Amino acid sequence: MKEITAFLKEILSLPGLSAYEKPVSERIAATWKPLVDEISVSRLGSLHALRRGCANEPRPRILLAAHMDAIGLMATTIENGFIHFTEIGGVDPRILPGQPVTVHGQRDLPGIVIQPASFLLPPTLSNHDPVPMDQLLIDTGLQPQEVLSLVRPGSPISFAQPPMELAGNVICGHSLDNRASVAALTVCLQELQHITHKWDVWAVATSQEEETLGGALTSPFEIRPHIAIAVDVTFAKGPGVSDYKGFPFGKGIALGHGPNIHPAIHKAIRELAERLEIPFQLDAMPAQSGTDAMGLQITAEGIPTMVISIPLRYMHTPVEAVALKDIDRAGRLLAEFIARLETNFLDTLSWDVTNG
Repeated sequence: MKEITAFLKEILSLPGLSAYEKPVSERIAATWKPLVDEISVSRLGSLHALRRGCANEPRPRILLAAHMDAIGLMATTIENGFIHFTEIGGVDPRILPGQPVTVHGQRDLPGIVIQPASFLLPPTLSNHDPVPMDQLLIDTGLQPQEVLSLVRPGSPISFAQPPMELAGNVICGHSLDNRASVAALTVCLQELQHITHKWDVWAVATSQEEETLGGALTSPFEIRPHIAIAVDVTFAKGPGVSDYKGFPFGKGIALGHGPNIHPAIHKAIRELAERLEIPFQLDAMPAQSGTDAMGLQITAEGIPTMVISIPLRYMHTPVEAVALKDIDRAGRLLAEFIARLETNFLDTLSWDVTNG
């Protein structure tokens, strides 16, 4: 667990916004390379890692997807040395004032999100209203001409809050959505070092999930998997998330169920989790799942797809939190499922929701 925690803290400390994933991709690749047989990067920046199975060729293929991109900000205009910005991937402006950031211009610049004094804001804003994003600014400490020479409209801006370990084996930081799941795929690949498996396993750290689903819509065209599993985060119970809206924090993973999920794969994984006594909850997904599974499922002629989620608190903030043991549970369940895949598993798949 210490090894995976150290790895997770490293990738949480790296930038990697949607469409700008290279810094984190390179770190993930360095960790995955000794665990797989081949590694490459797609044309859209997704990381593809292949671990070959032991069955005779042609072997069936399973794709495990966890998006590595993060939410953040983007510079729009520069005025008097201060940077106006917009969001990448969905950011609540209420959490921004006072946040440390890194502006990725001609060189990386440390900055802070500042909120002007109330008497400088538009009179239409009440003193009690959250300040909208278009009224917030980033201060780098540089003089106006220096900022203009280093930053342009379109420069990405990442959160710079360092990760930290909380009591109870909980880790907190930005980008746990979805680098917690990248860590779970890493646990799976480590477990597979000691397990014989017949299927080829493709671990994919996808790009652009927060904005375009670009990685999930393109990587399957290159890999052509027979089944796919998207690993992502979901809402954990906590402040603002009542019982019926979230899942117990640190008490197990969530298994998706709905039209974005193939019922036979859901059933197989659910029954395996029960046998292995891995705690889980059922995650009802009556429409789109909000994950890479939306792209995976509809690629080419269609791919039987599953979603496994890790409960997370404070989603889309710089202080997201997950229980480390849920990351481990997700990774171990993936590895055990792969170990039990027979080459004729595809013959057993049928879209029969009564058996899901």
